[in-house]
Amino acid sequence: MPPHPLKTATAFDDVELARRCAAGERAAQHALFGQMRTQVHRTLYRVLGSNRQMEDLIQETFVAAFRSIGSFRGESSLNTWVDTIATRVVYRHLSRREPRPLHLHAIADPPALAPDPERQAAARETLRRLYAVLDRLEPKYRIAYTLHVIDGRSLREIARVTHASTLAIKNRIWRARRMVNQRALHDPLLREFLSSLQAAP
Repeated sequence: MPPHPLKTATAFDDVELARRCAAGERAAQHALFGQMRTQVHRTLYRVLGSNRQMEDLIQETFVAAFRSIGSFRGESSLNTWVDTIATRVVYRHLSRREPRPLHLHAIADPPALAPDPERQAAARETLRRLYAVLDRLEPKYRIAYTLHVIDGRSLREIARVTHASTLAIKNRIWRARRMVNQRALHDPLLREFLSSLQAAP
């Protein structure tokens, strides 16, 4: 008797979905991809700050996931398991690339009542400056910093997806903050943005 067609990813628990993916069921694989793609993109984007090479890295994440999904036993959620793979993929990507040159040109702070396009341009420039600074960090510090400070994840969650202790993650974030803040000492626009991030709950 043929297996039930997979209508939605939520119709099966994580272990069953993983089992069906490992068995080569295309419907299950499509469901897993559809269920997890947004989260994978979010993780990669928060760390990289850019959509360059994003599709390649998403594909690399799912190739690795489908290759090893037979080992999934449900110790964590399937979402966390795939997110862990995405974190490894982005770590390898950062480790093998050269950092971009750091060029920060002074621009005026936008007035409080500036037109939206001007404020949006300033926001884009601020993020460009931040990620230019992050390009100078080691991958493990960058990943911990971006997932906590920018994506708002807890220390425990970051520890799970990076297979590190919460103490190690706390130390990485502290060191990354110090390095980023040092870079921002002479950049009022970036310094103000970092202050708003660190003041957020």
